[in-house]
Amino acid sequence: MDRIYFDNAATTPVDPRVAQEMAKVLMEYPGNPSSIHREGRTARTRIEQARKEIAQLLHASIGEIFFTSCGTESNNMALKCSVRDLGVRRIISARTEHHAVLHCLDRLETEGVIIDYVRQESSGHIDLEHLKVLMDQKDAPKTLVSLMHANNEIGTMLPLHQVAEWCAARDILFHSDTVQTMGYFPIDVSNTPIHFLTGSAHKFYGPKGIGFIYINSNNQIKPFIDGGSQERNMRAGTENITGIVGMAEALKLKWGARDKHKQQIRTVRDHLAKRLQAAIPGVTFNGDPFGDSHYKILSVSFPASAKSELLLFNLDISGISVSGGSACTSGSDAGSHVLDALMPGDIRTTIRFSFSHHNTVEEIDRLIEVLVKHV
Repeated sequence: MDRIYFDNAATTPVDPRVAQEMAKVLMEYPGNPSSIHREGRTARTRIEQARKEIAQLLHASIGEIFFTSCGTESNNMALKCSVRDLGVRRIISARTEHHAVLHCLDRLETEGVIIDYVRQESSGHIDLEHLKVLMDQKDAPKTLVSLMHANNEIGTMLPLHQVAEWCAARDILFHSDTVQTMGYFPIDVSNTPIHFLTGSAHKFYGPKGIGFIYINSNNQIKPFIDGGSQERNMRAGTENITGIVGMAEALKLKWGARDKHKQQIRTVRDHLAKRLQAAIPGVTFNGDPFGDSHYKILSVSFPASAKSELLLFNLDISGISVSGGSACTSGSDAGSHVLDALMPGDIRTTIRFSFSHHNTVEEIDRLIEVLVKHV
């Protein structure tokens, strides 16, 4: 029996059309993009075409898109360069951010940067009134707000445009980790005054190991990686042309099918929620799954029991792939820092189901059969 994959918040399968485009690049673009001969110029043209395609989708200028290795690098670049080059000495964030942000904040705090954490509701929503209090703090040093667009574990979303406008009105820099929402929700940087946002191809059916950062042209920062003049002197190292082209192709395809996929995924997610409530007494959902939340994520907590502790393992043995939280902490017993921050002391077993347009209600029915057996 074929395996069932419900871990699309960790990574998505590469779209076959993306793989075909990447194979074409591997065979037809052998030159180093930094070389001045014909092969190099041809490779450079292909990279700049991909940059233009991504910029157009975001309503950005091509000079505001920089290619990186992943969302983690992009987040580090935004935060650390803001401190080093833009005079930021205070950062407002949340304890439910991805570790790519939280661990970066830990490092910056050791270097004297003030880190203030905004209060949150148990659903994960930011306490917007407290955020305004922090933003309006008198005599505060140069400040940056770093809040993710959608939480990667529970899906709760930030009112991105509203927070961006609040920051702009107060001359505060704004960075958002948009790794989970890129391609799933429309983002228009010409209308939303954001300074930094990040994307990673493997979250929207592209290849792993390639990402990008949008940097508003008003922010003049220095290179994050030294050694060469690539990426307009912002990131040294020979460009991953295959990954860059694959990422642009994946984002175009996802952007074009966004509304259709949204309906397909919601149908599957809602079917799971209904079946779970009917089949397993005491099951609860984390976050705000049927409110302002990412439609591809359903975080489910099961009543504590000896069986539930082995639930992830038993689902895998049964051919169903899910996760307990962020993929970046898989293989450890650290638990979910997101749920610990929102519901400290909760001992229930939590599973994150995350969906794609490839999933079906028939797969949900098979999942329920397995869950009933093991819970």
